[in-house]
Amino acid sequence: MLCRSNIGENLSIDETSLSNGEVYTIVTNKAAKGRKGALVAVIKGVASDNVIEKLKLLGLSKRRMVKTITSDLSGSMKYIASVAFPCAQQISDRFHVQQLMSQTIDEMRIELRWEVIKAENERIRICRRQKTPYRPGIEANGETLRQIMARSKHIMTRNMSKWSDTQRTRAQILFEHYPQLKKAYELSMKLTDIYNEKITVPVARLKLARWYNELEQFDAVRFKTVIDTFTTHSDTIVNYFKDRLTNASAESFNAKIKDLRRQFRGISDTTFFLYRLCTLYG
Repeated sequence: MLCRSNIGENLSIDETSLSNGEVYTIVTNKAAKGRKGALVAVIKGVASDNVIEKLKLLGLSKRRMVKTITSDLSGSMKYIASVAFPCAQQISDRFHVQQLMSQTIDEMRIELRWEVIKAENERIRICRRQKTPYRPGIEANGETLRQIMARSKHIMTRNMSKWSDTQRTRAQILFEHYPQLKKAYELSMKLTDIYNEKITVPVARLKLARWYNELEQFDAVRFKTVIDTFTTHSDTIVNYFKDRLTNASAESFNAKIKDLRRQFRGISDTTFFLYRLCTLYG
């Protein structure tokens, strides 16, 4: 489905699953703010050649109107955007970049947690062989290290100013045991601070380059995916600082689709569901 009249200067492109794993590419207009007129295109599948072919039906003059288009870090979405909207400046969504950093840190936390569990199980086995009662080590906050590791997931993704007193104590103990986690957390928050600053593109490029070097020196192997992402998408990442546009509108629209699907308890007729979607947001 194509809604030519809804094309604006700032678009978002994303993919979503309607039902039974069927994935659709959806293009939305940021100016509509998720209301009537937001839907520009709904195309079945994510195969770049097919999506580009369908988007070209919007007409070259319409497609040349687009000045910016935001997307996640998908290479396929970026290729579609570059061909279908040749005059648009591409922007990598900041939240997907930050999420990639957070996911890597959480993987690091999980690895360390398994080490703690393994060490605890070994101590239990030794106590059994020696026929002595096992007493777990209790930290200053009354929790075991294993409990602290399990309960620290949200600590690593939130700014310390938003920590509760319990979380602050837990983080202090965690970082004392694992200084590498503290360093990783600080680097993650430093990236967030850069994104939150209202700075020009040249200044942002310089600050991100320094952050990148610091991350590379810290642990180039563990954070290889993050480093490679910055290397590959550096220009589209920096473009965020021009107009500070994100892909939040696309994520919000996906949430509306899921909510609509939930109201109808699934999708039995995809064609009719798309018709309703177009009626509401087209």
